[in-house]
Amino acid sequence: MIRVRVTSARGSTPREAGAEMIVGPDTIQGTIGGGQLEYMAIDRARQMLARGEATASMDIPLGPEIGQCCGGRVILSLDREAATPPAHPDALIFGAGHVGRALSRALQPLPVNALLIDSRPEELARASGPTRLTPLPEALIRDARPGTFVVILTHDHALDFLLAAEALARRDLAYVGMIGSATKRAQFARFAAARGLDPAPLTCPIGAGFSRDKRPEIIAAFTAAELMACLTLSSSRKYPCNS
Repeated sequence: MIRVRVTSARGSTPREAGAEMIVGPDTIQGTIGGGQLEYMAIDRARQMLARGEATASMDIPLGPEIGQCCGGRVILSLDREAATPPAHPDALIFGAGHVGRALSRALQPLPVNALLIDSRPEELARASGPTRLTPLPEALIRDARPGTFVVILTHDHALDFLLAAEALARRDLAYVGMIGSATKRAQFARFAAARGLDPAPLTCPIGAGFSRDKRPEIIAAFTAAELMACLTLSSSRKYPCNS
């Protein structure tokens, strides 16, 4: 396996520095932007595999000579030793109702490990993707890896508040969001203050500011966009990304 990584991206380019893909003899994971740039990188990576080369680099101007008109310039590093797929952060979705199931579906093709969590087996049975049945969802927050995304949208406001407080107490999670309204946020702020917690890092309502449409799929789409925006900041900022 060869890791192909964008180490420099100047001008207009299809992907930013740090983008990468893993190339095997018959497989490709990830993308550096597609087009001729990616085809050339795949060809070079497979040459390395065939020849037993360990490292290589490519300096590619994105102009008419390669059939791309971005106008920028990309430098790629190709490395056999570092060829492991990038680890994706976890996204814990608490609540398998309409929005929770829609968010689980929306996140499945994205670079996160989404897990839908509920205490109701009948709701989880209607979901697609990985699920977890548990009567103690707060334990999953305590055990979560640093940098995890936590999205709270259960059927019980009291449980929402308890889970949000548990998540905010961690201080090392990438995102903590809760479904609701301005009124619910104000209520939670009082709840948090009584427990010595700062409610400012909480995103509530989730997926807001884009549309007033409250269909589950729309809320899920905008919430997924929030998480992806947060993910792009993870290499340069610490929790919370929405502060």
